[in-house]
Amino acid sequence: MDGILVLDKPTGMTSRDAVNRVHGQLPRRTKIGHTGTLDPLATGVLVLCLDQATRLVEYVQEMDKVYTATIRLGARSDSDDADGTIALVDDAVMPTREQIEATLAEFHGTIDQTPPAFSAAKVAGKRAYALARRGEEVALAAKPVRIDAILITRFEPPLLEVTVRCGKGTYIRSLARDIGDRLGCGGMIEALRRTAIGPFTEATAIDLDADMTTVRAAVQPMHRILGHLPDMHVTPQQALDLRNGQFLFGLTHQPTGTEFALFQGDEFIGIGRIGEQQELRPFKMFHASPAERVAPGETKID
Repeated sequence: MDGILVLDKPTGMTSRDAVNRVHGQLPRRTKIGHTGTLDPLATGVLVLCLDQATRLVEYVQEMDKVYTATIRLGARSDSDDADGTIALVDDAVMPTREQIEATLAEFHGTIDQTPPAFSAAKVAGKRAYALARRGEEVALAAKPVRIDAILITRFEPPLLEVTVRCGKGTYIRSLARDIGDRLGCGGMIEALRRTAIGPFTEATAIDLDADMTTVRAAVQPMHRILGHLPDMHVTPQQALDLRNGQFLFGLTHQPTGTEFALFQGDEFIGIGRIGEQQELRPFKMFHASPAERVAPGETKID
């Protein structure tokens, strides 16, 4: 069952637990790779790559993400969210909306961000959360992340709701913590929902309790992951040659390294990459499903 499944993860469970629940509605040997882990507290879009689509996971991981975050001002947490040990900030002064807007503007663009202590980031080869749970000191290095937009959608002190559009590797818990610190009152995530990963949005996400018919009907074609790549259509013989590892010459004059989503008719067959001599090289090729396997020169009959 090659394709993409967009899941609406509920709060209170890990991403892996959610994947395991859905796996029970799929054929027993279906391979699943999930992208963009959500914290147990968080809800929303979790993109699952099924069977051959697991080879495209890295493309999903590079996609921008959109979140709706509720930040509690005037409080801090050892996990930077409501799942941790919470401490109110003494004498915290609630900022005005104008002060918040000015502070949020400071977080636009590329910023250095330190991951939460309770995170999957590694310290000397060990997961930070494992060290933090044992009460050990966790010293994580800051790393650059990209924030494209932070917009206030609601402010009812002490709760601040924002929509964040960001690049890969961004921790929204860290963003809430740092915004609170910059405002001088402290901050932590009260609630968090991911509404989109690239083109995959909550509008097409299925509920965790969906039945088998709903799950299978919700599977999207895997080439949707590659909407950022130009298409190239090849003949049946060219498709066969590429699948056999051969290079094709004279099809394009694009720069070295350019990638294409390859199609034979309506069938997505893989990804090609341009080599140094303008040859099209097979980069990631996919097998046709049994219903789509047609020999060169034959006609597919629906």
